[in-house]
Amino acid sequence: MVLAPQLRQSLEMLQLPILELRTMIQQEIEKNPTLEEVPIETEPADIEKQAAEESAAEHKELNFDKEFEALAKIDEEWRDYFFQDRDRRPYSTEDAEKRQFFMDSMPQKESLQEHLMNQLNLAGLTESDKQIGELIIGNINDDGYITGSLEELAQSGGTDAHHLEDVLAVIQDFHPTGIASRDLRECLLIQLERSGIDNPLPLNIVRDHLDKLGGKKFSDIAKALKVSLEEVQQAAKLIATLDPKPGRVYSSDVATYISPEVVVQKISGEYVIILNDDQLPHLRISKNYIDLMKDGSTTPEVKNYIRERIRSSAFMIKSIHQRQKTIFRIATEIVKTQTGFLDHGIANLKPLTMAQVAEKVGVHETTVSRAVSGKYMQTPVGIFEMKYFFTPGIKTADGREISNKTVKDIIGGLVANEDPDKPLSDQELMEKLKEQGINIARRTIAKYRLVLHIPPSHLRKSY
Repeated sequence: MVLAPQLRQSLEMLQLPILELRTMIQQEIEKNPTLEEVPIETEPADIEKQAAEESAAEHKELNFDKEFEALAKIDEEWRDYFFQDRDRRPYSTEDAEKRQFFMDSMPQKESLQEHLMNQLNLAGLTESDKQIGELIIGNINDDGYITGSLEELAQSGGTDAHHLEDVLAVIQDFHPTGIASRDLRECLLIQLERSGIDNPLPLNIVRDHLDKLGGKKFSDIAKALKVSLEEVQQAAKLIATLDPKPGRVYSSDVATYISPEVVVQKISGEYVIILNDDQLPHLRISKNYIDLMKDGSTTPEVKNYIRERIRSSAFMIKSIHQRQKTIFRIATEIVKTQTGFLDHGIANLKPLTMAQVAEKVGVHETTVSRAVSGKYMQTPVGIFEMKYFFTPGIKTADGREISNKTVKDIIGGLVANEDPDKPLSDQELMEKLKEQGINIARRTIAKYRLVLHIPPSHLRKSY
């Protein structure tokens, strides 16, 4: 089956997070002259009065076909949707200015490349060496490491590898320490050398036994270097303070800003769901173009164009209305199911599937998936992605069903409180969970442990 363009647009609106949807609406306003935004200074009563006047004028004077009358009615419904059962005022001009000032005031973080280029310009190099330095800096990744071999870089820069390595040595003196390294070993060695530590043991461990250090094979290292186990442990603690990814402090990743689609508040002992409509422009069909349709001097070609534009506007308004209604209904079902979580925390998070919510809301499971994708819910206990509340369940010995997120939280707590000299193995974790009535396989515990970024017991042991 081939999706109609309008249906595809409707599905896209459902899936888009609210900030991206706002951008899409603004683009459509710019392209479609019949679609306009209700001014933020307009009071709800004024809008309702205007809508009633327009509706009366349309019924009295317009001679459109039935399809257009149906589309015009959608505009009235959309206005009602924003203002019925609401006693809160719309955002004022002052509110909008404050929000814009906040967005404009966010500082732009200096990128790693900019930071290194500023130091390169002050390094006193010749113009030709500065060009080689720029080539090197351009091939440093976000972690701070050189990508590609020096031979390839030298060939690209029209110089020999030895001369390029001389320029590289200059850049490796830049901040942050360890930058422009070729591998982890060189990165850690540079940081140790710059630290001024007299003890050669950490240097020897990093240079010759880095793999064993990663596996916490301290006894093997002590035996190979003919030193005590305690000395190796102290050296390992020192090495652990080094930064294996020095470039990350100047990461160029753009911060992601989220705006909750749904706000959950507890009022008089009951949880109330509020849609965050303030982020969406309040739309209506332009009265000017309705007047043009009434004007007898308007040519049929112009009327056909306006009719198509109004049809597109009405469909967008209806799609937004349907999107908000769907998200509200899904959020309502989530809150009904997860009241225990909102009251008492993750231990009371109940199993919930999208199929269950889809059945209650009366939509397809894929519609629920689209509706919660990239959407966030602000609750009294924090902001959560709506997908967070969908989790498979595990049946306990007493017949209760608990979320697998709850099991992960229990595993994390057991590991956090374990004896560092005798860390819990997966088998022991399984037995402790069994004592709480939770029967899961050891391989499942290993899988959850990996998801929680908890290393195996032999790597958690304090030597």
